[in-house]
Amino acid sequence: MAIDTAKADPGEAREDRPRPRRLVGSRLGALILALNLLSLLILFVGALALNEWRRGLIEARQDALTAQAELLAKVLGDREATQGVPYPALDPYEAGLVLRDTFVPRNQRARLYDADGALVIDSYEVSDTIPGRPLEPARPAGSPPAEVDPEQTRRESAKLEEARMALAGEVEAALTGEPQAQLRRSESGDRVVSVSIPVRHVEKVLGVLTLEAADVDEILAAQRAALMPFAIVALVVSLFSSLLLHLFVARPVMRLSAAADSVRLAQTRAISLPDLEERRDEIGDLARSLETMTRALSDRMEAIERFAADVSHEIKNPLTSIRSALETLPLVKAEAQREKLTALLQQDVRRLDRLITDISNASRLDAELARDRPRTLDLAALLTDIVDVYRTSAKPGDVPLELTLETTGPTRIIGRDGPLGQVVRNLIDNARSFSPPDGSVRITLDRPGEGSPTLRIRVEDDGPGIPEENLETVFQRFYTSRPKGTVFGTNSGLGLSIVRQIVEAHGGEVRAENIVDPDSPDRVAGARFTVTLPTRA
Repeated sequence: MAIDTAKADPGEAREDRPRPRRLVGSRLGALILALNLLSLLILFVGALALNEWRRGLIEARQDALTAQAELLAKVLGDREATQGVPYPALDPYEAGLVLRDTFVPRNQRARLYDADGALVIDSYEVSDTIPGRPLEPARPAGSPPAEVDPEQTRRESAKLEEARMALAGEVEAALTGEPQAQLRRSESGDRVVSVSIPVRHVEKVLGVLTLEAADVDEILAAQRAALMPFAIVALVVSLFSSLLLHLFVARPVMRLSAAADSVRLAQTRAISLPDLEERRDEIGDLARSLETMTRALSDRMEAIERFAADVSHEIKNPLTSIRSALETLPLVKAEAQREKLTALLQQDVRRLDRLITDISNASRLDAELARDRPRTLDLAALLTDIVDVYRTSAKPGDVPLELTLETTGPTRIIGRDGPLGQVVRNLIDNARSFSPPDGSVRITLDRPGEGSPTLRIRVEDDGPGIPEENLETVFQRFYTSRPKGTVFGTNSGLGLSIVRQIVEAHGGEVRAENIVDPDSPDRVAGARFTVTLPTRA
């Protein structure tokens, strides 16, 4: 029966392949991390570069103002702007003429202080520059006076006082004879680059010349504009990484989700997305795992369907026999025939009871194997205990058991003692059902070879053997072909099928073969079932 698969592209599902082991983390995780780090690195490098550029621009502006102020201070220190002999001092009138005649750009402000730190002249006073901010538009006549926020007024007064204190501190420091340069706030709240140069006549400090440049905001605006390319590149990298995540992660996961929904809605039996399964990352691992899981579930469902069909067929046989016997029983008058029909009914009931019991055991086997965790057990001790139980409970006429332990080394294996015990009991029961009353069942434990990593259990009988064409068929469910002379209905045909299922679940194998009479090679002397299990010394 073919398995329907949920897939996006045509093509059959590929063979299961082992998942690659990675020593260096996740490929998708590394890609995501690399892209995110790349965008962050771009912003970080851009911020560092622009920070240095900003510092360089401000320092260059300070250097230019310092050179300009030193030249102007030298002019002011000449005799034309000083008065008094032998103790010279700044002449306010002459100094005002110098500042007026000296070109001072509109975005600069020059102030001259005397030796006591008092303001002598301000370039705004000798030029047409009007400091401050534009006035608010005139209010219509009769309008109520504008509300004044006391808190805002207080904050503005505090800022004004702070700016004046910063300027006074700069002038006071320059009066000591050391030039000063700093970035501070002006009285109007703007950021300015300010330099204060002592005005000297020979060696005497006559005052301080302060130059301010109010183009700091323009410098910062240029810096922000220069940062934009870095931000745009980082944004492009982030968008590209998001697109990659969508193409390589989100969309494949959505396809896997849609395929899983198809399986859930019983539209398909298994997931098959060949293009995703070929990927060598976590998405490929997930696609392969989902395909393997759904295919295993599909195989399990098919096995259950076949099992249900076989069970239905096997149960109908004794039920049909019982119904026929019950319909015939009222018509039979002879007591001997009635007893024969009654015996047939009892035989069919026993057969049906055994069949239902074996079916129940077989249906629970998978769940028991999944629940029961393997552990270390001694196979020799397990065989000895099982044989002792058979010998203790033996009845007259039962076929005797012979146990032989032919290995001297350790006989420990990793397995489940309950299911493995069921394997041995099923093989013993099967051998006893075929052995003649004067025969025996021989159980042997040995190793296939010296130092072999496996242990071998052999169960032999003296029965008629197995037809050569059925040496493999006997392990199929409900195989009940038995030789003449055996009691009908005493076997359900599930015992050897359960044996193979348990042995394969333990990583071993089981096979059947006939025992040849050494004196007559053409004569079959019995059957032998061999179970091979891996060991753990």
